[in-house]
Amino acid sequence: MDEILNSPMTAAIVACEIGFWVFIAAGLLTRYALRKQKASTVLLALVPVVDLVLLVITVIDLMNGAVPNLTHGLAAVYLGFSVVFGPSMVEWADVRFAHRFAGGPRPEKLYGRAKARKEWREWGKCVLASAISAGLLVLAIAVVGGSGQAEPLWGWLPRLGTVTGLWFVFGPLWQEIFGSSAPKKEASR
Repeated sequence: MDEILNSPMTAAIVACEIGFWVFIAAGLLTRYALRKQKASTVLLALVPVVDLVLLVITVIDLMNGAVPNLTHGLAAVYLGFSVVFGPSMVEWADVRFAHRFAGGPRPEKLYGRAKARKEWREWGKCVLASAISAGLLVLAIAVVGGSGQAEPLWGWLPRLGTVTGLWFVFGPLWQEIFGSSAPKKEASR
């Protein structure tokens, strides 16, 4: 645990996560509160740059001879999930900002088959994110030469499988078995 808490890679991952949300918030506040569409677009375009910065930091760290550890693996997983889920997270936030600051429609609550379709779609994105993360992990293992030092990176592959399996069980499978249907409307008097 000390390895994770005291690692410069942990600081980089945390800084990138903060940067991710800062650029989203700044972009959406600029769009809806300040009504500056072009500036908002520039700020939101910087969101994926945060991922690129983390990738560069990780590669430089490994190329400079850093011993691969859990945080290098975490960086690969963060990147995979951020690349896949980042756009939908921006969209999720945009809908809420539009509702709150620009009179946009209330975010839709899904039920029944619509909710099930969304759960299957989100799980599919989890599979894609895990595949990208696994590819980045294998690439990092190749960079460090696949030596015994790469063991912490290999250890992330079963974790990705576990996350994907749990997401399936508590996402689409759960919705298919226990999913709610549309709420009952009150009878009009």
